[in-house]
Amino acid sequence: MDADGKKVDYASLKKSKEFEEYCEEVKQLQKVSLESLTEIQRKVFFINIYNALTIHGLVEQDKLPDSVLKIQHFFKTTAYNVGGFVFTLDDIEHGILRGNKSHPASIKPQLDSKDPRLKFALKSCDPRLHFALVCGAKGCPAINVYTEENLEKALEAAAKTFCQTEVEMRSQQDQILLSRLFQWYRQDFGETDTDVIRWVTQYLTPDQQDRASILLLKLEKFGPVQVKYKEYDWSINSS
Repeated sequence: MDADGKKVDYASLKKSKEFEEYCEEVKQLQKVSLESLTEIQRKVFFINIYNALTIHGLVEQDKLPDSVLKIQHFFKTTAYNVGGFVFTLDDIEHGILRGNKSHPASIKPQLDSKDPRLKFALKSCDPRLHFALVCGAKGCPAINVYTEENLEKALEAAAKTFCQTEVEMRSQQDQILLSRLFQWYRQDFGETDTDVIRWVTQYLTPDQQDRASILLLKLEKFGPVQVKYKEYDWSINSS
């Protein structure tokens, strides 16, 4: 992984002794007692597991494509056995970390009401988790390791970094550009574009916040402001 946590050398990792050892260690996940974890511990645990599983799944590809989307059903089938339960990437993100919400392409909750894994779902969705989860694409946030001790500060830092780099407040053009993440997961940030922008504003630089205030005022009073969502870069985050 490079210094800023944005790229992974999957080819080198696949040949490494460390990856070989990791593959042995990860088998111990099936012995984990999820019932004994607190809400915060589950949050930390599953964020880290999601990111590790994504990297593991990409390393195991026979030939790495130029886009994650070219790997058929990657998020639906890439999975670990954790505590005797099978969790795919989609199960972890939508079923557990987002408090059992629906996938952006679905209207049903990720986990059925009778699913035994439902008891591990977080009670509420922390929108900042979207800036902690790494899906293997260049458009994703940087990879980090989360602990109980650093969780709050790390999520705040991840939100600031992502919002300050992926959000553009163009006050001269009456235009706001947002990452596509805010469109896909709108329900996690608010009901309207205005709600999303208000949520984002708290993580912007002072200059960006000034421009956001102008645009929000125009949007609420007059409505001429364009809110656009940028195309997401699904290219593999390979170095």
